Amino acid sequence: MSDQGFDAVVIGAGVMGCSLAHALGAGGRRVCVVERGPAAGSGSTSASSAVIRFNYSTWEGVASAWESKHAWEDWRGHLGGGDEAGLARFIRTGGLLLDSPGQDRAKVSALFDRAGVPYDEWDATTIREQLPLLDTGRHHPPKAITDEAFFDEPTGEVRGCWTPDCGFVDDPQLAAHNLMSAAVRHGAAFRFRTAVTGITARDRVTGVDLADGTRLSAPVMINAAGPHSGAVNELAGVGADFAVSTRPLRQEVHEVRAPDGLGRDGGGLLVADPDLGTYFRTTPSGGLLVGGTEPECDPLQWLDDPDDYHLHPTKAIYDAQLYRAARRVPSLTVPHTPRGIAGVYDVSDDWIPIYDKTSLPGFYVAIGTSGNQFKNAPVVGLFLTAIIDACENGRDHDSVPVRPRLPRTGHEVDLSHYSRRRRINSDSSFSVMG
Repeated sequence: MSDQGFDAVVIGAGVMGCSLAHALGAGGRRVCVVERGPAAGSGSTSASSAVIRFNYSTWEGVASAWESKHAWEDWRGHLGGGDEAGLARFIRTGGLLLDSPGQDRAKVSALFDRAGVPYDEWDATTIREQLPLLDTGRHHPPKAITDEAFFDEPTGEVRGCWTPDCGFVDDPQLAAHNLMSAAVRHGAAFRFRTAVTGITARDRVTGVDLADGTRLSAPVMINAAGPHSGAVNELAGVGADFAVSTRPLRQEVHEVRAPDGLGRDGGGLLVADPDLGTYFRTTPSGGLLVGGTEPECDPLQWLDDPDDYHLHPTKAIYDAQLYRAARRVPSLTVPHTPRGIAGVYDVSDDWIPIYDKTSLPGFYVAIGTSGNQFKNAPVVGLFLTAIIDACENGRDHDSVPVRPRLPRTGHEVDLSHYSRRRRINSDSSFSVMG
C-alpha cells in the first residue's frame, strides 16, 4: 500500500468540502480532498436551488447567512482570484417570506435588526401592489393534492416579509469548482472517483485508506461527505456521543417556464411560501425552480442507502409542488410532463448542520448541511478552520466553545450552536427553512 502524507484530508468535494479545502489551504495546511464522484459539486451540491436568504430561527443562522451574502457579492475577492471555468454569480432578486402560523415573525425581525438585514413588512395590499402576479389567499395548512380540500377557497389573506438582498447563485456546481480552483492555488490536491474504504487511528486519526490501495496519512480529517457522512462516521467509529443525528433524504426540485412579469422590474423573484408548503425562484433563462418545504401532508423519502433511490422526478411530487405554486401564481402554466432533478440531501434531526469535532481526536465533521446551507458555504471553511485550530492547540471546544468574529460584518458566532451534543432546536421549522 502506497502512502502519501498531508496536513489534512477532507472527505467530500461538494461545495462544503471545497470551502473547507480553500480555508485550510489558505491557512497554510497541505490538504487533500477525496471525492467518490467525478467532479467537484457533482453530488448534493448540483441538486441545490442555491437560494440566498436570511430568515432562520436562530442568531447563528441569520448572522452566517448575512455574512455569506457579502462574500457571494464579492465572490472573486473571497476566492482570491478567478477561475478559467468562469465564476458563479450572485443574482439579487429580493425575496418574499409569506407568513404561516408556525412562524415567530417578531423573533425573526429582531434577529434581522440585530444583524443589520434590511427588510419591510408587507400586508396583502402591498404584496398585490408590488408583485401583482401573486395571489394573496391564505391556504394553511398545506394539503395533499389528493385531498378534496386542496382547491378550497382561501380562508383569508397572507402577509409577508420582503428582504431586498435575497437572491440565488446561478450555478451551484460552478461555485464548488470555483472554491476547488482557489484551494488548488493554495496547494490543495483533489482525488476524484476515489472511494474511502477505511479510516486509521491510534489515540487519534492517522489517515484514510482508499479503494485503489492508497493510504493518505494526516493528523486531521474532516467528514464532509454529504449523504454518505453516516457511513464515513461509522468507518471512524464516531457517533456514540452525538445527540443529533443525520439521515439521507431524497428530494425533488422542478423547473417550468416562469410567467412573464414575475418579480419586480423584471429582476426575478424568490418566494418562500410555508402557507402552501412550497418555495420558488426564477432562473436567469426565464425558468422557475419549484421545491417543497416538507409540509406535514407530504411523506418524506428517507433512505437507508443514499445510492439506492429513484433518479428522476416523479409525477406525484411534481403535481403537488407545481399546483401549490400555481395557487400562489395563478398565471403559472403546469406542463403535463415533469422536468427537474431528484437528489439526495444530508439532513439533521432539526435541519441545522453539525460543524464540530468528534470523540476521535483529529476527526471533525461538517455534516447535515443539505437543503439550507449552500448559502453559508463561504463561512463553513472559516468555522471548521477555527474549530480545528483551537482543538489542535489544546482547547476543549465542548466546554469552551469557539466564537469566531465574522470578517465582513463583524458579528460573533458561537459555534456550540452547531455542536454534535446540542439539544435539538425546538424553534426550528424542521424543514428546509431551518
